[in-house]
Amino acid sequence: MNQRISAGFVGPRDAELLEGPALSRARVNREYLMSLTAENLLRPYRMEAGLWRYSGSVGTTVGETAADGPENWHWGWESPTSDLRGHILGHWLSAAAYLSTHDEEVRARANHIVKELVRCQEANGGQWVAGIPRGFMDRVVQGQEVWAPQYTVHKILMGLWDMYAIGGNATALKLLTHFADWFVQWTGHLSREQLDDVLDVETGGMLEIWANLYGETGENKYSVLMSRYNRPRFFDRLLSGEDVLTNRHANTQIPEILGAARAWEVTGDRRWRDIVEAFWFQAVTSRGTYCTGGSTSGEVWQPSKIVLSRLHRVQEHCTVYNMMRLAQILYSWTGEKQYADYWERNLVNGIFAQQNHQTGMVTYFLSLAPGSEKQWGSRTNDFWCCHGTLLQAHSHHATASVQRDEDGLRISQYIPSDTHWDEIAGASVAIRIQQDPLDGVVFGQTETPRGLNAIQRLEPDLPAERPDRMVFDIEVRPDQRTRFTLRLRIPDWVRASIRVYCNGNELAYVEEEGWVLIDRDWSAGDLVRVEFPTQVRAIPAPETPGVVSFEDGPYVLAGLTSRRVPVKRARGGDATTILAPDETRTHHWWNAGTYRTIRTPDIQFVPLFDVTEGEYTVYFPVESGDDRSTRSFNE
Repeated sequence: MNQRISAGFVGPRDAELLEGPALSRARVNREYLMSLTAENLLRPYRMEAGLWRYSGSVGTTVGETAADGPENWHWGWESPTSDLRGHILGHWLSAAAYLSTHDEEVRARANHIVKELVRCQEANGGQWVAGIPRGFMDRVVQGQEVWAPQYTVHKILMGLWDMYAIGGNATALKLLTHFADWFVQWTGHLSREQLDDVLDVETGGMLEIWANLYGETGENKYSVLMSRYNRPRFFDRLLSGEDVLTNRHANTQIPEILGAARAWEVTGDRRWRDIVEAFWFQAVTSRGTYCTGGSTSGEVWQPSKIVLSRLHRVQEHCTVYNMMRLAQILYSWTGEKQYADYWERNLVNGIFAQQNHQTGMVTYFLSLAPGSEKQWGSRTNDFWCCHGTLLQAHSHHATASVQRDEDGLRISQYIPSDTHWDEIAGASVAIRIQQDPLDGVVFGQTETPRGLNAIQRLEPDLPAERPDRMVFDIEVRPDQRTRFTLRLRIPDWVRASIRVYCNGNELAYVEEEGWVLIDRDWSAGDLVRVEFPTQVRAIPAPETPGVVSFEDGPYVLAGLTSRRVPVKRARGGDATTILAPDETRTHHWWNAGTYRTIRTPDIQFVPLFDVTEGEYTVYFPVESGDDRSTRSFNE
């Protein structure tokens, strides 16, 4: 087997989304982000610092209430009495840091918030800057009831880090280091046993923060913090091969592993990397996933190869995003295609499926049970953890598209975008990815000027019926003629031969471990076109092969029915004998992923990420059309 080639990611300043479904999702997310005012986001921080209070009226004036009353505040997990108050601002800053690289309005508000946090830190004595009291931390040490204070504090720590590392705000780093000094002192008074007890209460990504600071500053105190946040009760058992995941809280563990990954990167201590790889093997490789790519139900890991008994509260949104982060890290280390495939599946069936593309709201869980309905959060009355993750998840899609490797560039995700790279074989290279909505299907596509023009003109010729392929155009624009290898990922859902063209000529390409390799001299304007055939497929459930989910490309399909009724196929037939294309065209765009059962019962299927209202079912038993017995789909 060839040696793996690691992948280097582009920074957000050098990556920008183009028109397409990902940009549509990002726009509605940006609108929600900017609807949250600085005053409301900062309220718990100002309250903790003694810079805000509310008595219900204006001084001693009788009958005159304050203008900024409770009806305008954030509620749910952000309410003034919530143990988690203030967590949403950390998420907000992390998302804003990415958006600020291309959006001056977001940048201005984010920088204003950082300045206000300086006031809060000064009022708190120069270190503490959180929306919760310092006393919450002592409650954890004493074993008293309190809801995840370190998880909550981590959010603002990470928000400040992102504002510095991505948003370029130097003040954010000063805030962060002063706050970190509080933890150096606090943990310094705890024994190892006390520290282990503290780490058993959800800490979020604290280890990742200390690793970031150590990597940035080289200061020993942050190395000490990393050692204190090493969690042997979890990590040692993980390394021994013991199943320490099943029925454990997933979003406690995933951020800890993200911290271990960062610790490996800044220290080179192989134990940290072994922890990460052991975790991935347990969480994904040996456990398997739901058809959507998620691996949890009710916030905990489901047993290995078991899905059908746990379909009602699948894949908490936060776990999807954090596992995607981990997949990207492993991909950056190894360049192995499996991690890019995993990331794509979770993007379209998790991040996209759990965002309401009309309102921008999030669903905490994504139920896959018969008769499921998506339960959308409100704009200001819930503020679940998933609200914050939602803001981050849609802030940097473009950075996943193109990576650098040792001898060129690779297209890992086919997200319409522009990316720019310096020093590729001595040249500066721009890559533009666009999707053809006429000759191929685009999932999530609606109106486009190109589609409208196409139905009014006689050229170019349009397919007579919905194409069974996705088509991507990749424009390569070096600033001078140069030679390098361009790698194109062949997604794991492709089941037939692909076609690749360069400047209109079909290529006899080289394939290596799931990648198309194009090694050539590149000139500005060279155009690579790749066609990926799609076909509806039935995917057996791991424990019951006679029960299946349906997919088209990487997209899971949802049957618009409240019951899990058997669907029928021709004897020996594949999924195309169960489902036929349905409602394939709407005016000037193709409806992708829309099908209807060929035999009774009559059920319409649509992409899961398109469902916003109404009941749906994902897993169905399959019967042969010639008898009533339910058989393995693979018979």
